[in-house]
Amino acid sequence: MVSQIVTTNGAAHHCRIEGPEGKSAVVFANSLGTDFRIWDAVVADLVKSHRVLRYDKRGHGLSDDPNTEWSMGELVGDAIALMDHFGLKDAAFVGLSVGGLIAQRIAAARPDLVRMMVLADTAARIGNDDLWNDRILQVQRDGLGSMATAILERWFASDFHEDENFAMWRNMLVRTTDQGYARVSAAIRDTDLRRSTSGLTLPTLVVVGDKDGATPPSLVRGTADLIVGSQFEIICGAGHLPCVEKPNVFIDLLRKFFVKHSFV
Repeated sequence: MVSQIVTTNGAAHHCRIEGPEGKSAVVFANSLGTDFRIWDAVVADLVKSHRVLRYDKRGHGLSDDPNTEWSMGELVGDAIALMDHFGLKDAAFVGLSVGGLIAQRIAAARPDLVRMMVLADTAARIGNDDLWNDRILQVQRDGLGSMATAILERWFASDFHEDENFAMWRNMLVRTTDQGYARVSAAIRDTDLRRSTSGLTLPTLVVVGDKDGATPPSLVRGTADLIVGSQFEIICGAGHLPCVEKPNVFIDLLRKFFVKHSFV
């Protein structure tokens, strides 16, 4: 289990690939303001049976934060380039929040790469222009730390705020660069996938925490309804990051979905 840097599309990406070679691949993409550690508990189980790729988006974690213009196209291109670099095809792509937008774009553009999707706490269209413009303005003016309390309230159910590791997740958030947070926010603002996602037919599991204050269950269900045959599940007692709060429930849903579709 060794982290590495892979440079693609003019940016150095912090990533980790692990699990048995030759096994079916699972790719994880993170949410806004997080790095790939949010998947630790889920991946610890999954690497026993699958090849797993995790990475930090540009502007997040230990990846580059290029001082150039970039948008959703670059975020999607980065994920595709990493999959191509490691020779991953016919993968299960697990995307959380903005990671779910990336998953939907790749599934539509490169069906050879994605055999199935797991969309967690995401939608085909997240928020609106005013919401994202206000957040971009605040992070540019006052810094990400000024928003941390409100963000964490959307991320986690109230009782998780007393968890002994809560400070770790807060620190992860506030150490995201202001520029990276603002640019990914703008990418989300400018992305509406309702038309392309409604044409997808690949096996899809859609999950959401019942306490999610960022992408509430009604919004996430609306995206599940766009995809013919998708499976929709609500994880009780979790907010926007059920992979952190309820990893055992998350991995159980994941494994049952994989078995259902013979993804071994």
